[in-house]
Amino acid sequence: MFEVFDKKRSRFASVGVVSSMPGELIDSIWFIIDLDLKGVVPLNNLIAFELLNHDGKVTMHFSQENSEVEMDIDLPFPFSYELPQEVYAYDDGKQQTILLPSETKY
Repeated sequence: MFEVFDKKRSRFASVGVVSSMPGELIDSIWFIIDLDLKGVVPLNNLIAFELLNHDGKVTMHFSQENSEVEMDIDLPFPFSYELPQEVYAYDDGKQQTILLPSETKY
């Protein structure tokens, strides 16, 4: 059994994510996982982040299947309707990837 979202494993973002989100938002997802979720919430190997508009800034809404725990994290970055509505973070035990829902095969 492996520990999900261990920050010592390789981390990536898919081509779809890199082409649709600024790097600081991608980095923010890893920071949220490491600083706000890990050790606080039991994490599945697939977690979701919905990108919301909160007064012109990005709010990331965390959720995962089979869990009632949800969390909103406000970020200082400007919101754009060109951002994806949702992204996933997936840990396969060897590497971790942020990807768009359309890029999943799970």
